[in-house]
Amino acid sequence: MDFNDNASQAEWRKEVATFLAAEKPKSDPDATPQEMMERGRSMMKEWRGKLSAKGWVAPAWPKEYGGAGLGVMEQFIMNEEFAEARAMNVGGMGTSMIGPTIIIHGNDEQKAEHLGAILRGEVQWCQGYSEPGSGSDLASLQTRAVRDGDDFVINGQKIWTSGAHNADRMFMLARTDPDAPKHRGITYFLMDMKSPGVTVRPLINLAGGHMFNEVFFEDVRVPARNVLGEINRGWYIGTTTLDFERSSIGNAVGQRQTLEYYMKFWKENQGTAATGSASTKAKDEFADRWIEAAVAKMLSYVVITIQSNGRVPNHEASIAKLFNTELSQRIARTAMKMTGTNGLLLGGKAPMRGRAPQSYMQTLSSTIAGGTSEVQRNIVATRGLGLPRA
Repeated sequence: MDFNDNASQAEWRKEVATFLAAEKPKSDPDATPQEMMERGRSMMKEWRGKLSAKGWVAPAWPKEYGGAGLGVMEQFIMNEEFAEARAMNVGGMGTSMIGPTIIIHGNDEQKAEHLGAILRGEVQWCQGYSEPGSGSDLASLQTRAVRDGDDFVINGQKIWTSGAHNADRMFMLARTDPDAPKHRGITYFLMDMKSPGVTVRPLINLAGGHMFNEVFFEDVRVPARNVLGEINRGWYIGTTTLDFERSSIGNAVGQRQTLEYYMKFWKENQGTAATGSASTKAKDEFADRWIEAAVAKMLSYVVITIQSNGRVPNHEASIAKLFNTELSQRIARTAMKMTGTNGLLLGGKAPMRGRAPQSYMQTLSSTIAGGTSEVQRNIVATRGLGLPRA
């Protein structure tokens, strides 16, 4: 593994960093909440326009579909520089998940209908995979889609649907052949969230935030032309490699930046009421967390090195995901210890405006979302270490 950029990579890194330094939106710390909201909308539109002009809304998409046609290493460098600059990536699920899937499996009409709208930010997408009884064992899903003329009629439920309350469309899996083995008989649909019979209910997390939802389908009609790929072959489309770069470098950089914030606060407030006597207990833990943040970055380098050599990371990506999510929890616990009993406080009068306990509560779900730690460990054990299945 070479830790240094070659000449072309160094030039590309410089180009990205120079662009970010000149063009990244700048916030106004003196703005009122209303001004920040209004300015945020205009900044996002302006920022998307600048990225779109360079093909950077979806940098890994082929140029003929509005992307920049970047290879995995170029996208890795771009993601790393964006993370270091704390710059927003504006594409979301549209560019990272459903867009590449439509490019690979969609027909010409589906590409024309959806890809441009994704790049322009006109449509927000959500993912309809997990169900109350089908999370890690997704292939056991029971939401049914029955053919009725030119439509499919869908009944069932999805859960943990991120952003469904703001989404215009959902890409989803539903069972179309209940008699087939569970990995077969599943079809991939592109569904309008405004369709009659769709009900979205919020799921409020421990920290009081609303990101997840449960979605109910009652006789929802989806035109057959909105099937992506072959009927009853949706499982194989759903497991398509949806992102061209899965190193999690943004997460690794973010972990270090979070640590820098906490460490700065600890140094400036050690022994004060903001930290209390408990702050000295966090000193050694900060050293451990710093080392672990460096390890997270190295794991990202391992994944991208595998991809740049034309291979697909498997257990290596699971190791990076497992380590990053558990590290986020350890960092949050260290921050709680740093602030002592004050770490239980929320709101404006709390240390760091309650960032430590908010982070503690939010990171509890990080080892569940996107594949539980148990699933990741099983992948590492069987595919990485060659251990027998239980």
